[in-house]
Amino acid sequence: MVEICTVGGYNEVGRNSTAIKIGDEVYILDLGIHLENYIKYTQDEDIVSINPQELMDNGAVPNISAISDWKSNVKMLLPTHAHLDHIGALPYLANNFKAPIMCTPFTAEVLNGILTEDKIKLNNKIKSMSANSSFQTSNNVRIEFVHMTHSTPHTVMIALHTKEGIILYANDFKFDLFPTLGKKPNFKRLEELGKENVLALVCDSTYAADARKMPSEFIAKQMLNEVMLGIESKHKHVVVTTFSSHIARLNSIVEFGKKMNRKIVFMGRSMAKYVRAAEATGIAKFTNRVEVLKFSGQIKRKLKKIAKERGKYLMVATGHQGEPSSTLSKMMNGEMKFNFMPEDHIIFSCKTIPTPTNIENRKRLEADLRNYNVRIFKDIHQSGHAAREDLRDLINLVKPKHIIPAHGNPDMLSALADLAGEMGYNKGENVHLMKDGERIRL
Repeated sequence: MVEICTVGGYNEVGRNSTAIKIGDEVYILDLGIHLENYIKYTQDEDIVSINPQELMDNGAVPNISAISDWKSNVKMLLPTHAHLDHIGALPYLANNFKAPIMCTPFTAEVLNGILTEDKIKLNNKIKSMSANSSFQTSNNVRIEFVHMTHSTPHTVMIALHTKEGIILYANDFKFDLFPTLGKKPNFKRLEELGKENVLALVCDSTYAADARKMPSEFIAKQMLNEVMLGIESKHKHVVVTTFSSHIARLNSIVEFGKKMNRKIVFMGRSMAKYVRAAEATGIAKFTNRVEVLKFSGQIKRKLKKIAKERGKYLMVATGHQGEPSSTLSKMMNGEMKFNFMPEDHIIFSCKTIPTPTNIENRKRLEADLRNYNVRIFKDIHQSGHAAREDLRDLINLVKPKHIIPAHGNPDMLSALADLAGEMGYNKGENVHLMKDGERIRL
């Protein structure tokens, strides 16, 4: 008997966590934070020392009381990748389980970096395994990591091989045919799994309503090329902001910054954290090409120097969502006040994540920037999530008996259920719309 508990990420985008019980063994896939609720409660985008119960009560981390009766049976914690909505709750909740954490090398580096920096002690052993590998955890279960592309390196789908069939956990992925860093997704392995017995597919629904194939990261790189190299910026300040975890994007920004003949400075704590992890795992090398500044004092001193040398630097700063504690926000109205001039360039290599807090924060940041009459370039970006036609391809490849839409609000989950309906599945019978904390037996 396989039982699945949809712990978090089934009412909303964020705080992702799914527990799967196979016989008397339980595996927890992802333990993430809900970024908006987390920032609202802690006033910070980084992990801070705070009471886990309070975070659960405020909807900032998954409510693991939903699996309190499974607690002693947890064999392993399995995050799929290094985004905080998938690993950010581990520092708070992992000690509740006497089980190791198994993840890819980059994810392990990011997690270890968070724990070291914030002086958090986990009793769980952190182990790493490369994508396209597998290991036997018991007589009943084999765990397999299948390489996927996403907006951060070393992302995997996780296949739990059981006597009842395969449970494929596909949360956060993209079918990128032209990645700018790393390999293409492992389509061959997905096809092979489809010839076996995939009992259930737990699947990302974020862009299930978006009727297209999600464009490649290569397209985002071309968009960056146009705004960074195709528009005159002589004697202008240029600032780019993007996701700190998006190593492929940062790599492209550095490549074009060099072509602009500018000195490149990365500014912000989270950026320093992800860059260090990328270097430690040999994914990308930045420190020989870029000055990485982590702390406010260092950044403040550097900005004073940059202000006097217009057109010499490319600043890459945290703050793409307008987070109040980020470097770019502080350059506007905080301790790092920076005097922009008309027609300086601000490039947002991201989309605004559509939550009320983010929308409000970005609106405020852009209004502050416009007071300086700078040029703002928005949405220089392609998502790391699969769109509707990619999801159709996944279902066709793996041919699951059951589909459980995940990673989304009710509308997103329903959009994936509708797609499954188009493909011959039936809601309630073999497509299961679940909410946080619910269970299903297959």
